[in-house]
Amino acid sequence: MNITRTFFLLSIAMLTFGVLGCGEYGKVDQGRVIAFDKDKHTVTVIEDKNMDSQNPDYAILPPHTYTMPTDPMERGADPKAGLRLKLDIDKKYIKIFNTNTQAIEDLPITIVDVQKDIAKDHPLVFDKEKNAAKKYPAIDKDKKAITIYSGRQKMLATFSVPDEYFGFPEDTWDAGDEVRIYWKEKGKAIRFMNITKTDIFKK
Repeated sequence: MNITRTFFLLSIAMLTFGVLGCGEYGKVDQGRVIAFDKDKHTVTVIEDKNMDSQNPDYAILPPHTYTMPTDPMERGADPKAGLRLKLDIDKKYIKIFNTNTQAIEDLPITIVDVQKDIAKDHPLVFDKEKNAAKKYPAIDKDKKAITIYSGRQKMLATFSVPDEYFGFPEDTWDAGDEVRIYWKEKGKAIRFMNITKTDIFKK
């Protein structure tokens, strides 16, 4: 990682969490949420090795669980959990976190249909009458096909997976929210930001 990019990431982290001026800096983790317990105020994350929301690599194991702040001023929107870490249509595989093996797995997929340049307000993924996003992933048990929408990739894709994985829970094929966590004691978040549901540049 070059010096310019390192400085940029540190600056964003500090500005995001408001830690400029503190005498003792903590650390920042960023990653994808695979579990969230609203009652216990805990979130479990697979961290992004690249610390880059535009080119993430969710690969750091084991997953880390954090106790979230209870102060609303230090805590962003509750996160959605999901076990899909990556979908690569060109290389024809999906990367998931397998809760049974506690491992990250790359599964081969067979492409059924792919539609690109699908914005979040496109009729295929957004119901204007209900003013709400359509529900994905969608599972077709008869055809053994899974349809997911990736807002980051602006892509609606339908594919099949090996039979032994098709019966996995629905959240296996869903992507959890991307979050950023500021901490000084590992496992205890001082500040929590839901990047997926927050626009830090919005005024």
